Amino acid sequence: MSDQPAPAPHPTAAALIVAAGRGTRAGGGLPKQYRDLAGAPVIARTIAAFDAHPAVAAIVIVRHADDAALFAAACPETRLPLIEALGGATRDASVRAGLAAIPEGIETVLIHDAARPLVSRAVIDGVLAALDTHDGAAPALAVTDALWRGEGTVTGTETRDGLWRAQTPQGFRLPAIRAAHAALQGPAADDVAVARAHGMHVAITPGCETNLKLTTAADFDRARKLMETPMDIRTGNGFDVHRFGPGGHVMLCGIAIPHERGLQGHSDADVGLHTLTDAIYGALAEGDIGTHFPPSDPQWKGAESHIFLTHAVELAASRGFTITHADVTLICERPKIGPHATAMRARLSGLLRIEAGRVSVKATTTEGLGFAGRQEGIAAMATVTLVKA
Repeated sequence: MSDQPAPAPHPTAAALIVAAGRGTRAGGGLPKQYRDLAGAPVIARTIAAFDAHPAVAAIVIVRHADDAALFAAACPETRLPLIEALGGATRDASVRAGLAAIPEGIETVLIHDAARPLVSRAVIDGVLAALDTHDGAAPALAVTDALWRGEGTVTGTETRDGLWRAQTPQGFRLPAIRAAHAALQGPAADDVAVARAHGMHVAITPGCETNLKLTTAADFDRARKLMETPMDIRTGNGFDVHRFGPGGHVMLCGIAIPHERGLQGHSDADVGLHTLTDAIYGALAEGDIGTHFPPSDPQWKGAESHIFLTHAVELAASRGFTITHADVTLICERPKIGPHATAMRARLSGLLRIEAGRVSVKATTTEGLGFAGRQEGIAAMATVTLVKA
């Protein structure tokens, strides 16, 4: 048992989601927080981000008085009860209404714009961690672009040193931010401004480019693109050789082909299946057949090679990959592959769990050159494509 003390848990937090604005610049005929974003309302995605965070114990939604029906239609199923509060004429008035609705026992609050639906757990974690040592914390991104002044033409430049692009959630110790809002005189750009006017020190935590605020129609297009899962495409190659020896048939791509000699190997020596298996392992960066089925292990002596290929296919599937194409080239003078290619493709289609139209089996000779030309054995090459969407 360790003598080290367990890390102190983060204080219990409430998420206060400000959703009382009209959001008319985004178009669409609805307040932007109720518009669809890739199949779900914006506010539903925002709520879900905080509902999934283990440190959040309560969610307060500050909505417009006219939006009861819109909110009811857009509200997702949540593990936490949703507390509704009605917004005021200004943002700071809406936040004060939300702060008043936070239940007892909450120590910190994360004040977030409903129009930032792509907030990540990492951003939330950063704010909560900073609240261990500060009364306030908020995510931001350093300004990296050049800054100009001008109206139609450039009239001057400004230094970007020390400038940050503010984001939410902006987190605070609950008693401190309540006191700051109660003492506020005049408008404030955001809750950090309210806190600073009250003398609070607010830590800057890492923001994220994907944590954008939806303001215009173009922002919705950008958010949809950010939500698209990047496709992971892998290509693997395999090569194998087996020599001829005693026997009355050869196994090639899972098909037994009559021949005056057989192929020699620790297993059934199916050079086609071995090559294809290695190609899949290669695409996964998982070594080769020998890595998973050592030839020194007697249990694999004489084993049917479809066992190896099935393992590779299932390993790819466990990583979220789909095999989309396989191409096998058999290199030999004899036996003739053409009469058996259709049966091979059908067999590989079943083993790879893809349609036969995505499987290619072909053959070539070496024009009498080399070991294959001398009919000492058969070689094979294979290429596979794996896709994770």
